[in-house]
Amino acid sequence: MPRQGANAGDQLAQLLRHYEQLLTVRRCEERLQRLFAEGEVPGFIHLSIGQEAISVGVMSALSDSDTIASTHRGHGHALAKGMPLEGFFAELLARDSGVCRGRGGSMHVADMSVGMLGANGIVGAGLSIATGSALAHKLKRSGNIAVSFFGDGALAEGLLHECGNVAALMKLPILLVCEANGWSEFSPADRQIAFNLADWSKAYGIEYRKADGNDVLAVAEAAEVLIHAVRDGEGPALLECTTSRWRGHFEGDAQKYRPQDEVQGRDPLEVAAAYLAREGVGEQHLSQISARIDAEVEAAIAAARAAPPANYESGFADVYTLSAG
Repeated sequence: MPRQGANAGDQLAQLLRHYEQLLTVRRCEERLQRLFAEGEVPGFIHLSIGQEAISVGVMSALSDSDTIASTHRGHGHALAKGMPLEGFFAELLARDSGVCRGRGGSMHVADMSVGMLGANGIVGAGLSIATGSALAHKLKRSGNIAVSFFGDGALAEGLLHECGNVAALMKLPILLVCEANGWSEFSPADRQIAFNLADWSKAYGIEYRKADGNDVLAVAEAAEVLIHAVRDGEGPALLECTTSRWRGHFEGDAQKYRPQDEVQGRDPLEVAAAYLAREGVGEQHLSQISARIDAEVEAAIAAARAAPPANYESGFADVYTLSAG
């Protein structure tokens, strides 16, 4: 699905960037899977394996100064927005060199320097954060936009309707991105939601598009169209990306509630690799990319392991203020 108007060289370069980012997110989460099993990652982790094309596709259409608010399944969003590998792993391993000095961990990883306002352990909570950020962008006339990622399980949250209403009324520069993997934690999403997003968007006057969330080019193209309109002052937009959750709700989830024969969606990496093959990129080139990314991930993990542990006592300096009286 080549992008219209792009020359062959630009198109191939973009495809390679997409593939490298997809593979980086996948390798990071595969290593986190093992690190968690070995007891090196404190707390819970929620992996986005199988959903990488949404993070990479949407982020490819954003500028560095645009902002995003994530979910409890936010590793891919953070990495695709530009969070450095070493700071990312150090944060999840509770090291002082982490992007939040080891205090946030997986579900609250954030990096304001790249516009990542944070993952969030509360379902749908990123919607209000992104709405506030969009209001700030509008008041400052910055030309930037905010993006809120959420799953279809968040559609039953009142905050979605409140934020959608405010964003539409104020024509805020915000893109709502639903990662529709069909599950609301442990229940099928269609047992929780009595409406569809196409009709919901129409009711609020929000422009809507739907894309194959396993195809990075399909996501990138849809996101680019919507983001262009949002940035031009046309108000909020919503992108629904259908995808599959390959792992459980959380790592270690036995998934006894899930049908054993449930068909997973296409692998975003295989979809991207097929595009590259049509452009003449062979397995040897892809293997070289994989080896380089593996080395970068292992170097980041080694640096994180060597860093001092988080100093939790210093956290009070950022939260509390002592009054003179």
